Amino acid sequence: MVSSLLSLFLLGSPALAAEPSKPMAKSPDASRAEAARLVSAFLGDTPLMSDLQSLVDEVGGRATGSPANLRSVDWALARFHEAGVEARKEAFQMPGLWLERSASATVRGTGVSYSPRIAAMPFSTSTPKGGLTASLLDAGKGTERDFKALGEKAKGAFLLVDTAELKDVDGLFREYAESAEIEQRAFAAGAAGVVYMGSRPHNLLYRHNVSVGLRNTRPMMVMERDGALRAQRLLRTGKTLTLTAEIDLQTGPAYESYNVIGEIRGGTRPDEVVVIGAHLDSWDLGTGALDNGANVVALIDLARQMKRLGIKPARTLRFALWNGEEQGMYGSAGYVQAHEAELDKHVMASSFDIGCGRINGFFTGGRPELPPLVERALEPVKGLGPFTQVDVPIVGTDNFDFMLHGVPNLVANQEPALYGPNYHARSDELDKCDPQQLRLNTAIAAALAYGFAQMDAKLPRHSRAQVEELVRTTDLGQQMKSSMLEDWTSGKRGRKGNATAGPETH
Repeated sequence: MVSSLLSLFLLGSPALAAEPSKPMAKSPDASRAEAARLVSAFLGDTPLMSDLQSLVDEVGGRATGSPANLRSVDWALARFHEAGVEARKEAFQMPGLWLERSASATVRGTGVSYSPRIAAMPFSTSTPKGGLTASLLDAGKGTERDFKALGEKAKGAFLLVDTAELKDVDGLFREYAESAEIEQRAFAAGAAGVVYMGSRPHNLLYRHNVSVGLRNTRPMMVMERDGALRAQRLLRTGKTLTLTAEIDLQTGPAYESYNVIGEIRGGTRPDEVVVIGAHLDSWDLGTGALDNGANVVALIDLARQMKRLGIKPARTLRFALWNGEEQGMYGSAGYVQAHEAELDKHVMASSFDIGCGRINGFFTGGRPELPPLVERALEPVKGLGPFTQVDVPIVGTDNFDFMLHGVPNLVANQEPALYGPNYHARSDELDKCDPQQLRLNTAIAAALAYGFAQMDAKLPRHSRAQVEELVRTTDLGQQMKSSMLEDWTSGKRGRKGNATAGPETH
């Protein structure tokens, strides 16, 4: 009765009756209750797994520039629109087209001839029709010492590089770091091309980018492990071998691709933006369930459930499905260029990109003031922890250009589960994803997104000088070796000038 009388009183007051037209901030208790409702939604039945099956089985592998990738853009727009979420596609420039049509190889020697399967490395060059034949030499592990031992023989030869069998994500990062150095040595030695022994068991083929990207001028490939081991044994017992590689590619100049941006506009601070991102593209040997279809459908379902529950955040939430990530994070780079004028209002940009493994915290980019805010946002899901924040900058996914532009950025730190051995591989299929863990991860992403959308705290954007300090004082510069470091130092990527950081607000 009291609340009814109070309502009548408020409705009868002219001064107060006009107030509802102005959005009012939610109380802390109301925000906590809303966060709990949102998180619990993912523990029930949602279209999460049916979306993932549709994306990977119907659309398939989604290399940027391919017809399947364009279909995935339409697919994602349709999913957002069906959920009642505003969504658009935003164009950005890809620097060049690279798609494999076919790749084959034959190893020959006296009394020896066999054809191991190969996969062209992204940004390999094509070979002439009929293939390119050159000596095949054992380059060991591709160390400086190995190249010294090869000497002049390396010139004009295909170099077979030994790899350890991949066991985990640490091994994956090591592969990337080592391959950049190996390729520099091979190019300097005048090799015809590099042949990596496949690091995956069961002869799985996969794709790793050539470290210099589109500037590469040689055929580059991964050879199935058993076939490469056979060649290595023959070479080490004194056999002279040649390799004929035939690589047919679809290549072309710069072209337009698209990110998909879903948006739930903020109720009280709509000009402030929280970005929750995952990349839509994948490589084409498998269907990209772990990398990164699982996280794409998680973000779509997060937007869907917020809309279904009528949850209106204080800040604007942008659900960004990037393209061009596998070929150099070009979609997210295009976004920060297109939205540069509003980056001061970007409160946080996050990236989810390690499959279906349990989220156990976040990389917080070398910003010590950020981990406490993450902890605050994750409070509604603390029972799914413990969560540990790792305050170091990392390279390799779509947080990168936000970091170079000084925007506070997060990357979900996930247990590797089945991610490493299936990374970019033929085996990256639906059955590798644990549905229950994906649901729990989506609940964690929901808490993070809603928490940053509601909290009063807003960290300042770093100036270019502060980003340069991060490059100097951490291993960020080492991680950015090859084209990314050059793009930063030349000013092609990252924040321009030496503007000071804006004021911190609470």
